[in-house]
Amino acid sequence: MKPEVFLPDDYRPAEDEPFMNERQLEYFRRKLLAWKDELLEQSAETLEGLQDSARSVPDIADRASEETDRALELRTRDRQRKLVSKIDSALRRIDNGEYGYCEMTGEPISLRRLDARPIATMTLEAQERHERRERVHRDD
Repeated sequence: MKPEVFLPDDYRPAEDEPFMNERQLEYFRRKLLAWKDELLEQSAETLEGLQDSARSVPDIADRASEETDRALELRTRDRQRKLVSKIDSALRRIDNGEYGYCEMTGEPISLRRLDARPIATMTLEAQERHERRERVHRDD
């Protein structure tokens, strides 16, 4: 097991330190784990809410409204599940030394981008190229 990395509460990754050093990796690991915990907590609340609303509603308009709410909750839960999967993938990249580097170009992803979207797997430029290519193929 690796030794604990000291990280002050006010630490923010900076451009003037070595890219993806132990402190930066620990910063992003903690950020990802906190995000995952938050999503799992929301997920549990969603499940409780769905179980509570599973009762039979006699009024057809109320029932339709309830079904719409349930469908929205389930879509939200599915998005959260996919997000947790991406967070797990980012945590694996931290463990195997690939975190912070673009999967397309191998270049470092900017710290600002990673701080805003810690599950990012591409630099902004590579992401934009990827999305443009996808849009072209979708239009075919």
